[in-house]
Amino acid sequence: MIRKLSSGEYKLYSRKINPRTGKRRNLGTFKSRAQAERHERKIQYFKRH
Repeated sequence: MIRKLSSGEYKLYSRKINPRTGKRRNLGTFKSRAQAERHERKIQYFKRH
């Protein structure tokens, strides 16, 4: 899940809510949305291989 920050950067969050904190896990901050999307695809690949 990608959200745009007020600073103009994009933050990648996990899809599931972390049961311990009740919030989504931060998976990185990126300068552009394309970079964040690319990293999200890498994570999804890694989860299944």
